[in-house]
Amino acid sequence: MSAKHVNDPDVIRRLLTTPARWAVVGLTNNPRRVAPAIARYLKSELNMQIVPVSLRAENVLGEEGYERLEHIPGEIDVVNCFVNSRKVGDIVDQAIEVGARAVWMQLGVIDQAAAQRAKDAGLDVVMDTCPKIEYPLL
Repeated sequence: MSAKHVNDPDVIRRLLTTPARWAVVGLTNNPRRVAPAIARYLKSELNMQIVPVSLRAENVLGEEGYERLEHIPGEIDVVNCFVNSRKVGDIVDQAIEVGARAVWMQLGVIDQAAAQRAKDAGLDVVMDTCPKIEYPLL
């Protein structure tokens, strides 16, 4: 059994202060979901490029949507996961496969084994927190 993941404040700071391309998995236009508000925050407040990823491949915030990470042309810096903890392992494996640089699992999204796989593959990992919570703390 691997050690329990602990978020590194330096990784959080770098991810939130370096302009980057964030694939937001689970991003839809449903206003009752938290993902659109966080994606809007990443885009407008933190100046990140947003790529929506969902099963319906919806366009969100004026950005073209994709069904899977592997369908996104170009590089992905951060994969931001708004999915159930039971499903996040598959997303993390996709992130590793496409060569993403980091995985950010949102508040309440926890998978220790997936976090360890990502770290072992050389990705930065943030788990069980939100950019909108972390950024004001920087």
